[in-house]
Amino acid sequence: MEEELGGQGNWGLEDAPGLLAMASLPIMPTWPLPLVSSAFTLLLGALTSLFLWYCYYLGSQDLQALAAGSRAGGVSGGPGGCSEVGRPSPGSSGEAGKGPRTEGLVSRRLRAYARRYSWAGMGRVRRAAQGGLGPGGGPGVLGIQRPGLLFLPNLPSVPFVPRDAQRHDVELLESSFPAILRDFGAVSWDFSGTTPLPRGWSPPLAPGCYQLLLYQAGRCQPNNCRRCPGAYRALRGLRSFMSANSFGNAGFSVLLPGARLEGRCGPTNARVRCHLGLKIPLGCELVVGGEPQCWAEGHCLLVDDSFLHTVAHNGSPEDGPRVVFIVDLWHPNVAGAERQALDFVFAPDP
Repeated sequence: MEEELGGQGNWGLEDAPGLLAMASLPIMPTWPLPLVSSAFTLLLGALTSLFLWYCYYLGSQDLQALAAGSRAGGVSGGPGGCSEVGRPSPGSSGEAGKGPRTEGLVSRRLRAYARRYSWAGMGRVRRAAQGGLGPGGGPGVLGIQRPGLLFLPNLPSVPFVPRDAQRHDVELLESSFPAILRDFGAVSWDFSGTTPLPRGWSPPLAPGCYQLLLYQAGRCQPNNCRRCPGAYRALRGLRSFMSANSFGNAGFSVLLPGARLEGRCGPTNARVRCHLGLKIPLGCELVVGGEPQCWAEGHCLLVDDSFLHTVAHNGSPEDGPRVVFIVDLWHPNVAGAERQALDFVFAPDP
């Protein structure tokens, strides 16, 4: 039986030296050590180069996609973004987000943030990055809240946010009303459209709609800030200004008589847009989520512009333009950890 299983018959102690000698024989031919070392070094170098190229490719794709999302409107669309600029926000047609590409981009940036810091407190942001739906299985509330780029779930949703939600910033802006109005007088012009645009003013993105930005998509505009010291000083004193985020804008918005911006939605419900009335003629109207409201000179309105909204100046040419100073603030129910993460994910373009 042992002959059949092992094929070697009976082994004794006298056979041990021979067996040890056989076990010590090399299975494969021995390669010269310098050759093996060189081959391993080349392989390691090739793998390292491939890994670095892949990291560079992913990073460049992230930056290009974020820049494209910012330029598409609503993110870097200035203080009007959606409510005061004629260029629609991404997804303003009613679909939340920009599809798998943007969702994947946001998820990658969020994972990079979590590796550097922590996932603590990131539940809502994580669901938003994965394209989480709004109440009722669809984006927003009853179809009238349709943020185009980022929907943060479980935020209290009302078209007009109570003043007390941002009491400090509202009171600071209202106390700065005289200084901000003086700044507007220093940079204002006739808005006739027959003369070249003065320095600092953006080309009209809709007929009769002009803007001068102090912050655009989270980036300070130094020349305009120097020309408007009172407004810039007020911005520096705000506690919840989105000054380091692509969703954050601040500046003067001018709407000429007869101009109208039809219904559209902003890019995210994570912000609240603060309107400080500077010059408000009769016939001006703001409708957000089906609720009409009007500005008042020297007073602030807090607007969730992720709701469908319309802006109109129905006054006569003799009434002059409607002028408001607009600042993007954090939604009061976005926690500090969530703000830090969203600042990382939606950092301004370099």
